[in-house]
Amino acid sequence: MHLLNLGILAHVDAGKTSLTERLLHTAGVIDEIGSVDDGSTRTDTLALERRRGITIKSAVVSFPVDDVTVNLIDTPGHPDFIAEVERVLGVLDGAVLVVSAVEGVQAQTRVLMRTLQRLRIPTLIFVNKIDRRGARHEGVLRAISRRLTPAIVPMGTADGLGTPDARFAPGLAPTALDVLADHDDDLLAAYVSGSGMSHDTLRAALTAQTRQAVAHPVYFGSAITGAGVDALLTGVKQLLPPAGGDPDGPVSGTVFKVERGPAGEKVAYARMFSGTLRTRDRIPFGEARQAGRVTAISVFGHGTELREDAVPAGRIARLWGLADVRIGDPIGEPHTAYERFFAPPTLETVVVPGPGVDGRELHLALARLAEQDPLIDLRHDEVRRETSVSLYGEVQKEVVQATLAEEFGLDVTFRETTTICIEWPVGSGAAVEFNKKSPNPFLATVGLRVDPSPTGSGVDFRLEVELGSMPYAFFKAVEDTVRETLGQGLHGWQVADCTVTMTHCGYSPRQSHAHQGFDKSMSSTGADFRGVTPLVLIEALRRAGTQVYEPMHRFRVEAPADTLGALLPVLAALRAVPHTTETRDAVCALEGAVPAGRVHELGQRLPGLTRGEGELESAFDHYAPITYGTVPERPRTDHNPLNRKGYLLNVTRRVGS
Repeated sequence: MHLLNLGILAHVDAGKTSLTERLLHTAGVIDEIGSVDDGSTRTDTLALERRRGITIKSAVVSFPVDDVTVNLIDTPGHPDFIAEVERVLGVLDGAVLVVSAVEGVQAQTRVLMRTLQRLRIPTLIFVNKIDRRGARHEGVLRAISRRLTPAIVPMGTADGLGTPDARFAPGLAPTALDVLADHDDDLLAAYVSGSGMSHDTLRAALTAQTRQAVAHPVYFGSAITGAGVDALLTGVKQLLPPAGGDPDGPVSGTVFKVERGPAGEKVAYARMFSGTLRTRDRIPFGEARQAGRVTAISVFGHGTELREDAVPAGRIARLWGLADVRIGDPIGEPHTAYERFFAPPTLETVVVPGPGVDGRELHLALARLAEQDPLIDLRHDEVRRETSVSLYGEVQKEVVQATLAEEFGLDVTFRETTTICIEWPVGSGAAVEFNKKSPNPFLATVGLRVDPSPTGSGVDFRLEVELGSMPYAFFKAVEDTVRETLGQGLHGWQVADCTVTMTHCGYSPRQSHAHQGFDKSMSSTGADFRGVTPLVLIEALRRAGTQVYEPMHRFRVEAPADTLGALLPVLAALRAVPHTTETRDAVCALEGAVPAGRVHELGQRLPGLTRGEGELESAFDHYAPITYGTVPERPRTDHNPLNRKGYLLNVTRRVGS
């Protein structure tokens, strides 16, 4: 069976969900095309998706194209739900990137195309909405070539643009040889000699280069009228590579989505890359490689979902029985490490329960949401009894609020959204607490040194003491506590990119009285090392010093050149720093850096400053030190080792003299 796992990606409102409906209708899977506006589409199954007319969760549907079975994954277009797109990319054989013939190349389109190119995912481009007033052909092709990739091959011409009669006439463009010759020596020789090339040879080169993700065929059409969709389906069948994998090889798959079934059970969506997974198989999964038994399997095919006894390589399936499975988990032999293609969220907000909302129920519901989206990081403050969630933007916050109300019956509001900063050590610092020496009330010696590390290197834990000098469990307790404690530095932010070295260690061996059992008051336990380590680490951080950094987005603003005078003062007020300015055809393009916390405001103010013609593109780029105003502090959710007396009262009753 020829299988293809296909992703549909686009900027919001480019019409990708409508295109999915049209593809299903053309393939004969559905009798009537659903409407995004009416909330009747096949893939937008959440009530909130239907009401708002946007895709929030990725969805899988299947349809046949002659002898090819296509598993189509519809993904969200709004930047706030980029995490959903991220999880799909690793399981695709190919993609269709949808561009609006009216709005053209938009900010999210560029972000997605850069990622598809970096991952070398074969991609077709479909220019939608040619029936809409204002639709363009040559202008959009120029924009795609200039802003996405010059390696495009138009697959035909469009006429009647802007009318319900707009049509797409398939036919390989004369410029195809120009593009394809760049990656084929034989074609290049024919191009230079002017000897020409047969259509079949060109078509074979186009297929090869599309599957290598070095050339990108471009189709025009309309999801509403169906124009160009047949040509696109032909391209999907002929130009994109089939799903690979040996069904007789070792079992290997990747989980890209997790949801809860009607009875609250976990259901994992997985792409199988190798082998054949069967019901009742015990299979290792996740980082811990724990084994779980698959109790049921369903696969997608011909527009429906069917229960099967097995799922072979190349297919996508829903799996039951893996109770602790998480998004990104490998199943069986790891295929590739789970990669993060987009930046983590840089905003957070505190969830405020409404009247009568039980805090434990709210925390459980938020944990369920975090299961489905691993980038929703939860921080629970036991002291203040508050829970914070990390977010990409304000729309995502509205969705979380509506989901809690509709799925869990919980009424919540949110505090003001704040930026998630990080801390970096400024220098080196060391501290030590000795066993049985005041003021250390714990039966443990721990010495730690903190040194800064290169950006992006993460946290490294090292030993300058002999591994055999005390039980391994005590070293493990120290390392685990170090990593946990670094979640909240001197200012409450996560400490990034540092090396923590254990310089001193010591313990009280297991002791007991005659005819009695183990005496905890005289013998070290893991709790002693977990108790003293935060005090030592925070003191070492004090001596090293930390600097708070805020996330910065690179931005690009395109606007009429005559609006630049009004735009620049606003950018300055938002602490945005333009790096380059380019003017072309009365349009000015500004590129620079802006604090992540100001991107939303910039997007809101841009239309008014540019007569509605301004376009903003932004994406996380780097962290920059905060050198203005008061250093932002994040409320602590631990026992606060910065306050030694309060920490000891909270952590232990064994207080020294």
